Amino acid sequence: MSWLLVILTFLLAIIKTEKTKKYQKISVIIPAFNEEKTVASVVEVVKNVSYIDEIIVVNDGSSDNTELEAKKAGATVINHNTNKGKGEALCTGYLEAKCDIIAFIDADIHNLTSSKVDKMLKPILLGKADITKTKFSRASGRVTELTAKPLLNYFFPEISFAQPLSGQFAAKKEALKRINFEKDYGVDVGIVIDADVLGLSVLEVDIGAIEHDMSPLEDLNLMANEVVRTIMDRANKYGRVVMIDDIGYFIRMSVVGLSLIILGLFTIFFVNPVPLSIGVIISIIGIIIAIYYIIKVILQSISMYKKTPRGNLIRSFIKIHFSLIISMIILILMISTFIGAAHFEGGVISIEPSSRNLIIYAGDDSPSNNTISVRGPYTVDLAIENESDMIRVPYDAMATLGVGVNDTLIISGEEYTINQTRDGEPNMLRVPIEAKNRLNVEVGDVIQNSLLTQSFEGSQVFHNHKIDNFSFAESFIINQRHQNSSVVEIMLNNSSIANFTGKFIENNTYSIAFDGEVIETIKYNNKTNETSFKYDNSTVKILFKNENITSTKTFINAGNGNFINFK
Repeated sequence: MSWLLVILTFLLAIIKTEKTKKYQKISVIIPAFNEEKTVASVVEVVKNVSYIDEIIVVNDGSSDNTELEAKKAGATVINHNTNKGKGEALCTGYLEAKCDIIAFIDADIHNLTSSKVDKMLKPILLGKADITKTKFSRASGRVTELTAKPLLNYFFPEISFAQPLSGQFAAKKEALKRINFEKDYGVDVGIVIDADVLGLSVLEVDIGAIEHDMSPLEDLNLMANEVVRTIMDRANKYGRVVMIDDIGYFIRMSVVGLSLIILGLFTIFFVNPVPLSIGVIISIIGIIIAIYYIIKVILQSISMYKKTPRGNLIRSFIKIHFSLIISMIILILMISTFIGAAHFEGGVISIEPSSRNLIIYAGDDSPSNNTISVRGPYTVDLAIENESDMIRVPYDAMATLGVGVNDTLIISGEEYTINQTRDGEPNMLRVPIEAKNRLNVEVGDVIQNSLLTQSFEGSQVFHNHKIDNFSFAESFIINQRHQNSSVVEIMLNNSSIANFTGKFIENNTYSIAFDGEVIETIKYNNKTNETSFKYDNSTVKILFKNENITSTKTFINAGNGNFINFK
């Protein structure tokens, strides 16, 4: 039995070894046309990469000593009797190559190194890519920037390589079998497009600086023509020309339709001066346009993608239909908001969406470190058991009402303590049943932040301030609307310890108390600046500043209580 286990282990090891070696053999194809000055050095560099098994130079009808120099350097040479073009040279080498990974390297590179070759091959050897394209530390050429990139961006927006025309690349032979080799300079961009559409994994690797001979202007003209032809051929083959002519227009019109639906719904719910009928008409027109052109988009997309191999389909679909997808997501979110705000009661469907309130603080009046916050809306619910004298208020709502934790709120003569909401109830406003009735709200009501002061209008607040060992409470009435107010600054022994805002009624008297006992009264008018008195062996000064500020608080006058009560 033990011998059987040994034999099985040995066989598995052999199978595993052969499997890992299967993709380790590498051929390098070097297309060359009149490159006698550089081809030998390129071959020598490639030979120095220890794991390369085969080097083939395809002499594409050269009239110089390219063949001789390549053979001297130790490469296998395949000759074309005439110059057939770069694509034919690559195809010839690829068909003759005996290995499973094939690298293509130009013969005119002056500064090729073993590390550059290694960087090109390693991702394939490690299973990270089917094909590697190289980019290098040099500005892209004129043909790339003026021809290839604009056309690729137009017809194949999902392809975004830095240098799509780079002649240095490597691939698994199995992947190359699925690609159509162009016969000319269009071969490089053709491989990129085919690979992307087929869903092959293409990785662009940076191999550093590359120096090679610059092509003369007439060659650049020929190269540009061949690149344009290749891209246009692929665009026709994969239905992208039709996409730009037809589906592009259909997508734009679909977005127009969806936008009209959104505009109509927005008008119905949020634009009061516009009649309801106008919003309904806009929405109906949008629905008709959107449905008609979305059907067109679907039919045209099906037709287009029938021509496209199942590879990179999802990514291409998202890129092409991105604007339409975003518009549909926005509309779905908007409609879901309306559905969530729908109520059915007594045979009536009511839809009343509630929005959050965006608060932007100007200057240094922010109650927190944030200059921008989003508040509400708040949902009303009953107080929990044994909390009949407590109102739980979200922190955002506290900031809007000008109250804090442990403050006292008096509603129709009944006192309630303010506390924060419970965990998991960030926008829940829990009130005892008596307070609910006095505030005229119902369980399930949703109160927008901007309407919160309206719900609590007329309620009296004792708002506590505690600074070190010094504490006091200000007393005010909550108003529905903001009104011109004053800033009150409390100074203790000439040091400022507190600032708060509220409205004083002209010529009213306001009292200042210590533990409920009045120690100072003032008659307020717009000329009132300050008052001071002794408190617990300290000098307390109260400054009144008429600044350009508003508040929903009206301070309690002496007839209704103490404006400030020190404790």
